[in-house]
Amino acid sequence: MSRVAYFRVSTEAQSIEAQRKALGDSFDREFTDEGVSGAILAADRPGFAKLLDYIREGDTLYVYALDRLGRDALDVQATVRKLLNRGVTLDVKGLGPIGRGVGELIVAVLAQMADMERQRIKERCDSGRVAARASIEATGLTHR
Repeated sequence: MSRVAYFRVSTEAQSIEAQRKALGDSFDREFTDEGVSGAILAADRPGFAKLLDYIREGDTLYVYALDRLGRDALDVQATVRKLLNRGVTLDVKGLGPIGRGVGELIVAVLAQMADMERQRIKERCDSGRVAARASIEATGLTHR
C-alpha cells in the first residue's frame, strides 16, 4: 500500500510548494502537473496519466483540494469513480477519505461548485475585457 500525492497548479508562475507543505512530505510517490489547467481532463494531463499507470488497489491518493483533480464536474466525478473502482482511497485535505455513497455525493456537489465557479470566473473575465475595450475606444484608457 503506497501513499501517493498529486499536486497541480494552473500556470507556470504558480508553485506546488504550498500544496506540498499543507499535505506534508511523507509520500512514497508524488505526481505533479505544473502549468496545466484543471479544464484539461485528468487522464490527459501528463502527471496524472503517470499516476493512473502507477496507482494500485490498496493505495491512498492524497490531494490538497478536489479542484486539483479538475474543474469539469463530470470529469472529476468520473476520475474519482475510476480510482474507487480500482480500490484506491482518495483523501482530500479537509474532507478526509472519500468512499462510496455519501463520499461520492460530496464529490459530486463540490465538483459541480468548482465547475460553476470556473464558469463565473470566465464570465467576469470576459465582461472585464469587453468593458476595457469599450473604455479604450472611448477614452484611450482601460480605466480612469
